[in-house]
Amino acid sequence: MFLRMAMEFYGGFIDVWPMLAASSALIFLAAVVRGFSGFGFSLLAITAISLFMPAKEIVPSIFLLEVAASLNLIPSIWRDIDWRGIAFLLIGYVVALPFGVYALANVPAPPMQVALGIFVIVTAIMMLKGFRLEKTPGPLATTATGAASGILNGAFGTGGPPVVLFYFSTPAAAAVGRASVIAFFLSTDTLGLAELARNGLVTQQSFVQFVAWLPALLVGVFVGTKGFKHMDPAKFRLAVLWILIGLAVVGLGKAGYDLSTGA
Repeated sequence: MFLRMAMEFYGGFIDVWPMLAASSALIFLAAVVRGFSGFGFSLLAITAISLFMPAKEIVPSIFLLEVAASLNLIPSIWRDIDWRGIAFLLIGYVVALPFGVYALANVPAPPMQVALGIFVIVTAIMMLKGFRLEKTPGPLATTATGAASGILNGAFGTGGPPVVLFYFSTPAAAAVGRASVIAFFLSTDTLGLAELARNGLVTQQSFVQFVAWLPALLVGVFVGTKGFKHMDPAKFRLAVLWILIGLAVVGLGKAGYDLSTGA
């Protein structure tokens, strides 16, 4: 049943296996990063797989995988989650999300993605050089961070950097930051999935791809989580900042490609 459906969607028996193998390998690599750091899966997976599949056919499946990844991790991180901070982040996120969607409809995405990439790289380098907040920001600053995430996520589906930078520039323990980022993304991915479904973008193909990619996701998250458990907190923060810089470079590359092709 699955193979028949997959062949219908991907265009024949000869073509389905290379497509499935290549996309599953990319999902696995992105999932390793997700399991280790708590973020980065969507940007890596969508950017890579969109090279040979339309983005609108990928995004719903990736959202389903994001939710599955977070649910898989929640039992092990439950006690470390900063629930109060997440509540304020979500307030800002929900309020600002429509403005991001408006920007998506009216402002070219590549220039905005270039600006975001430069901001992330500069901020991450500052943190690598020792910049840290002396205390955890209060409700107003936390809500503003959530609003920045909502605007960026609505504008071009990359709302993670503000929240990641927020948690990893504060005195919070590495485990608390990672757990809170995962819980926050579970909330926003669920909201995003509901919005995609409301607009008819979650289809039978979305679920077929979700089932096909799920094993690679689970194995990748497992490998990444094992890496986190054996990582020194200081080295983990350093790794997170380099992952952020890497993701920003990927985003800049995608923006440059879109600008060059007029996408």
